[in-house]
Amino acid sequence: MTAADVSTVKVVDAEQLPGPRVQGRRVVAVVAAKLGSAVFVLWGAITLTFVVLSVLPGDRAAIVLNIQSGQTTTRSAAEIAAVDAQYGWDRPLVVQYFSYLANVLRGDFGTSWELRRPVTAIIGEQIGPTLTLTVSALLLAWLISIPWTLLTAGRSRRTKTVGSAVETITAGLPQYWLGVILLLVFAVNLRLFPVIGGVGFVGTVLPAFTLAIPLAGFIGQATRTEFDRAIRQPFVLSARTRGMSDNGVRLRHVLRHALIPGITLSGWAMGALLSGAVLVESVFARPGIGAVLVKSVSDKDFELVMGIVILISAVYVTVNLLVDVIYTVIDPRLGGSR
Repeated sequence: MTAADVSTVKVVDAEQLPGPRVQGRRVVAVVAAKLGSAVFVLWGAITLTFVVLSVLPGDRAAIVLNIQSGQTTTRSAAEIAAVDAQYGWDRPLVVQYFSYLANVLRGDFGTSWELRRPVTAIIGEQIGPTLTLTVSALLLAWLISIPWTLLTAGRSRRTKTVGSAVETITAGLPQYWLGVILLLVFAVNLRLFPVIGGVGFVGTVLPAFTLAIPLAGFIGQATRTEFDRAIRQPFVLSARTRGMSDNGVRLRHVLRHALIPGITLSGWAMGALLSGAVLVESVFARPGIGAVLVKSVSDKDFELVMGIVILISAVYVTVNLLVDVIYTVIDPRLGGSR
């Protein structure tokens, strides 16, 4: 190839590369599309939950009367009609839906008819322990998966098989079952932790491990695949020829590339951990929105259930949106592929 050909190729490549203004427009377009998708997902979660709660068996008005009186008896049609009119449950379902949606858009999530307090106040009191558990479980999952990946990925075939098998098994463990096993072993038999979990460090350990162990399996699987691919790249050979040790190459170079899929998975994990916290908090009798949600579902406390579902959905959508935006800003080409 002559010098003229080389210069021609360079000019063509430069013309094909989008300028900063074009790249900026692409980023804005991708971010706007993902924002619209996030809003649609959140609206879908609200709508689906509203419909499901509305068709659940049991008369809400009768439940309200029984809870207020402390007695479970058969209510008359007049009593039921009075409560339905008080809460607007006598209106058509479509009217109730759009009325609730309008209130949500104004930031009004209603009042819990059982606790007779605003839903936002109840969630504000209970969200702290749940977020503490969720964040602790996410950090713990990374602390488990990173050393395991460094120890088993990119090794001999037997070691890689064992590492992958352990990750597959842990990823499939049901959180409810795992929580019961940890509670029986470490709290009841060994008495190392309290049977009833609290908000302190000791009371958070077992619930956090219950959520973290299955998540560590998922993160490990995603990280392992990228780790095995990155360790065969030319930059690894270059680092080794410069005299860097195997552990140094793994920790300083390969792991940095392998963490990208796991970081992406963490966006999904936040929503999954919040959902899993509902069961885990019930197993360990731990304060948080989990116990509140379980009781509100059984009592058909419509507004409180909807508020908690919206919160979990909003966290999931927001975290994933932030991950998508960060990827798009770093490299606009990734926006269309994720």
